[in-house]
Amino acid sequence: MTTAATVPARPQGRSIPSVANRFDRQVLVELRKSVDTRSGRTLMIIIAALVLVVLAIQIALGRTVDEIGLSFGDLAFTTGVATAMLLPILGILLITSEWSQRTTLITFTLEPRRIQVIAAKLGAGVIMAVAATAVVLAIAAAATPVAGAIADRPVDWALPMGPFLGFLAQQVIAVISGMALAALILNTPASIVAYVGYALVLPMLLPLASLWKPAEKVVPWIDFSGAQAGLTATMAGSDWAHLAVSGGIWLVLPLVLGTIRIVRSEIS
Repeated sequence: MTTAATVPARPQGRSIPSVANRFDRQVLVELRKSVDTRSGRTLMIIIAALVLVVLAIQIALGRTVDEIGLSFGDLAFTTGVATAMLLPILGILLITSEWSQRTTLITFTLEPRRIQVIAAKLGAGVIMAVAATAVVLAIAAAATPVAGAIADRPVDWALPMGPFLGFLAQQVIAVISGMALAALILNTPASIVAYVGYALVLPMLLPLASLWKPAEKVVPWIDFSGAQAGLTATMAGSDWAHLAVSGGIWLVLPLVLGTIRIVRSEIS
């Protein structure tokens, strides 16, 4: 009589979580991508240089023009304009570089859930905006006593919480707006041109359009840049409504359409 050999049961080991599926790791990877290329590093150097130039000009003008504010808040908000204009280009590169360098096949093979990849890129963009705000505040803090000494004025360290949160929101909105346009276009030069038109040309054309009587009441509802201006000051009920509607047009809609395009695009 023969007996069947018993095969010892294999020990059940713990499943090793995939690094690619961990959202926090993906965000860190996307952050690294933003500074791991020559274009990304060059752009960061340009942003830092522009911040210092804007700061120096404001301090120099404040020495001769009393109306120019040299308080901590004034210096921070002015230098923040430079980061709000150029930091979104870094976000654009974070979206479009995957397609221009044809690395999407690797990215979406490691993480097939494309929406999670997009969310990680947006998370990295938000972190970049917050980090840029912290750097701007640090530079402004270092420059405030220098500006006071040069202009022979008392140092004013006032920075109310409301305007500060509005300033931070402006930085985040600027980065996400650039990334939304990039997701919709998926081409680096075209996305940068579209963003420049959105950030520089459109804010100049819409106030001119409001001079035409029939458009006067419509423009505040589509002028996203104008609606954000009150974030660092005071916002009334109608201002929040203008911000929500114009933000839906220029931020939410491109982001949703861009996400749909990326999810449905064929990877080659």
